[in-house]
Amino acid sequence: MTSTGIRTDRPKRISAAIIAMNEEDRIVSLLDSLNFVDEIVVVDSGSTDNTVKICERYGANVILHEWMGYVLQKQFAMDRTSGEWILCLDADEAVSVELRSEITEALNNVDDKVVAFSIPRLSRYLGKWIYHGGWYPDRKVRLVRRGKASWVGDSIHEKLEPVGITVQLSNPILHYVYRDISDQVKTINAFSSVVASGAVKSCTWVYVLLGVFHSIGKFLECAIWKKGLLDGVPGLIIAINSSFYVFLKHAKIWERKSGFTVQ
Repeated sequence: MTSTGIRTDRPKRISAAIIAMNEEDRIVSLLDSLNFVDEIVVVDSGSTDNTVKICERYGANVILHEWMGYVLQKQFAMDRTSGEWILCLDADEAVSVELRSEITEALNNVDDKVVAFSIPRLSRYLGKWIYHGGWYPDRKVRLVRRGKASWVGDSIHEKLEPVGITVQLSNPILHYVYRDISDQVKTINAFSSVVASGAVKSCTWVYVLLGVFHSIGKFLECAIWKKGLLDGVPGLIIAINSSFYVFLKHAKIWERKSGFTVQ
């Protein structure tokens, strides 16, 4: 075992696959939580901060690779691991203490027919763990047997798709989702632009009007139906920003299809 806690004294059973870029302020929490794995592979897409140095200090195998989009980049990272089981994580996440123990126990008793484990994800936003508003349990397939799953999806909605039996774990991945409100708004702006760029249908001003009603529905869904207000002010802000994202998608698609942006 190395001084960083990564095991080197036996064949690699668990590998962690991570993609990163300019995450020096968040990736330490993730790396600290991976002292139970046998290998850490980080695919960096051009960090200009200390992300690479930090990862190397933790004994990670850092691979520099140009950004290809979430699906291809995460598949590339997963393909560069050597473990029997692969734990796929984002740089803004961490493995809870309880989940570490649960993963170890699960793999010690795993049936040969099981190819993947799904894990709940608990997000922290504005200093609070968010349990409502549709943000929890946010279950994701993240632990897979080598060769039994692949990344699929579009440019902003990617997921691991296993071929075979998936078992649910109960303890969460911790997700430090946005640095602050500005970071969330920046993400909303970027993702809505991606959606608009892929729109193929023409639309009129009626589409923008529909966006108003859809955004109101989204606010009520997050704040009331999914009980987001129980998370206090952060829950209210999440509901409002989710509503804004829905409207912004409609508005940007109309803008693009009306010829106000470069096609």
